[in-house]
Amino acid sequence: MNFIENLNFYGEKKEPFFFITNYMKTEFEVIPLSKLPKNIRFQISNKPKLHIHNSPLKKEYISFKEYSKKFDLLKEEILNGNTYLANLTTETKVKTNLSLNEIYSIANAKFKLLYKDKFVCFSPERFCEIKNNKIYTYPMKGTIDANIPNAQQIILKDKKELAEHTMIVDLLRNDLSIISKNVKVENFRYCDHINAGEKELIQISSKISGNLENNWEKSIGNIIDALLPAGSITGTPKKKTVEILENIENYDRGYFTGVFGVYDGKTLDSSVIIRYIEKNKNNEYLYKSGGGITSDSCVEKEYKEMCDKVYIP
Repeated sequence: MNFIENLNFYGEKKEPFFFITNYMKTEFEVIPLSKLPKNIRFQISNKPKLHIHNSPLKKEYISFKEYSKKFDLLKEEILNGNTYLANLTTETKVKTNLSLNEIYSIANAKFKLLYKDKFVCFSPERFCEIKNNKIYTYPMKGTIDANIPNAQQIILKDKKELAEHTMIVDLLRNDLSIISKNVKVENFRYCDHINAGEKELIQISSKISGNLENNWEKSIGNIIDALLPAGSITGTPKKKTVEILENIENYDRGYFTGVFGVYDGKTLDSSVIIRYIEKNKNNEYLYKSGGGITSDSCVEKEYKEMCDKVYIP
């Protein structure tokens, strides 16, 4: 069975399960919770404490020159009208004495996942949530260093940040309208304070909801698939933007910016796989991060945001 069929199969039986898919939906697993192997560990909807610590990572960022080349190519696509918003990501080599399992144990985040000694994720971003026949999604777009004086006011008044967030909200509203009714934005642009290791970040999110049919469990696969890949880590228009990013980024995102989640027999909760450390074939660690680019983006600010997102919370 494919990804959609697997999700629908267990959903119709109302059997609790764990699921994961990579960014391009070419690799996936759907596993009953009763059979979940010990090398997959997760925590869903934690309430992380805001605790600043010295991140045990040595970081080798992509050079500003190399990042600028990718940024300029993407800006050209935007100016040509091929995309309006695109989430440009890169790889950062990191070194630490910790194992992935140890990183998972010390990380403090709303969503955490350790996947088979292949990668660890400590994500602040929910993908979608389903409960009481309603589906919710919480697009996260917009980041600023909380230590900047009046940081919250600055980011909420920034026209570039407003435009970027509005485009993602519109995209997610359209995605939800495919599989639900009475779609509405319940909370537009609220602030979350995120523990970012050496510092604290403010990130901007919105809450969007829609109504599902009473037997939505039978169609869990179709619901999840309709929302993939997540709008906040691609851009708009989604299909064309994914193609553009694949050419410009020129690396395999893998499970980074995919999703994972859990269905407990009554409700479903899930996360976007960001804040992510991957172990490659040479047992080296790669941290993947990025941010949204629009016509008003400044390359220096975007490079700094990409760097700021390399941390263990």
